[in-house]
Amino acid sequence: MNTHHSPRYAAQLAEKTARLQELFAGIAMPDWAVHASPEQHYRMRAEFRIWHEGEEISYAMFAPGQKAGAASLIRLQDFPPAAEAINHLMPRLLEAVKKVPVLKNRWYQCEFLATLSGEMLVSMIYHKKLDESWQVAATALQQALGIMIIGRSRGQKVVLAQDFVTEVLEVEGRQWQYRQPEGGFTQPNAQMCRLMLAWACSAAQDLGGDLLELYCGNGNFTLPLSRHFNRVLATEVSKTSVQAAQWNMAANDIDNIRLARLSAEEFTEAWQGQRTFRRLKEQGIELADYRFSTVFVDPPRAGIDADTLVLLSRFEHIIYVSCNPDTLRANLDVLLPSHRVERAALFDQFPFTPHIESGLLLKKR
Repeated sequence: MNTHHSPRYAAQLAEKTARLQELFAGIAMPDWAVHASPEQHYRMRAEFRIWHEGEEISYAMFAPGQKAGAASLIRLQDFPPAAEAINHLMPRLLEAVKKVPVLKNRWYQCEFLATLSGEMLVSMIYHKKLDESWQVAATALQQALGIMIIGRSRGQKVVLAQDFVTEVLEVEGRQWQYRQPEGGFTQPNAQMCRLMLAWACSAAQDLGGDLLELYCGNGNFTLPLSRHFNRVLATEVSKTSVQAAQWNMAANDIDNIRLARLSAEEFTEAWQGQRTFRRLKEQGIELADYRFSTVFVDPPRAGIDADTLVLLSRFEHIIYVSCNPDTLRANLDVLLPSHRVERAALFDQFPFTPHIESGLLLKKR
């Protein structure tokens, strides 16, 4: 762990580590490898309400757990958790919009999506129909600030340049390009994401064979992991994520990944021969051809359903990345009779919040 952290940051990280140790007490566990985050400027996404008072506008958030309104209002000049690029842009965007009534009037919310690669996408959300005069003004604003803008209002989405950014992350000495669509899921802490990818690759180092990945999203883990296996079969149910993953595979020149648009539950049914899926046939995916040594999962907060856990328990190796230690701990109760924990890591994806991201490598007993 980096020693140049403030006492406050070190204390919150120690607290999270202690919480994991306590939660997993009674299980034969290796020591937790603890990965610290930058304390500030780690978030690549941020969204704010726009607060109008007379002629003035400001960015706003509201006190947690309270109704959004003047009583719970927190006006913001900047937002230290967000990337430096977002903080740099915030006052410039506000100043520029203030001078242009068609951009300012009924502007309700602003969402920033930044990248380490230097691209910036800003979604401006309105309580009015966006007409041609808005488009002309927003196009000029986009050019003046060197950003990409999307306008949104009820039933309307106006894309001035493009509705995605391309992130570049270096893992194991190679640069990986990722298309990140507006509104699609991406890891918000890019520095921590790089550490998680490196950890997953080092866990996969000598496993060989083929890889099954459930819930692959835009291919975040899939791409770098593909170098450590003969073939990869990845499943994802969101159309936006599948399209991004396909673009990412092509952009990174990866040809050993096949993508199946199935949920984890559907894959389990297909694997057990309970159902046949036209989607697999159309893509020429023959499950019997794969020699899976490893399954990789990064499930939603609710964890993994009972049938999929039974499927997982058949694999030699399980790499499990979790955004919820409580469901991870519950899922382990099902997996531990067949598997033991070989590696464990804590990733401080969201400093100064109770949120804990973790990773385990399990091996068949």
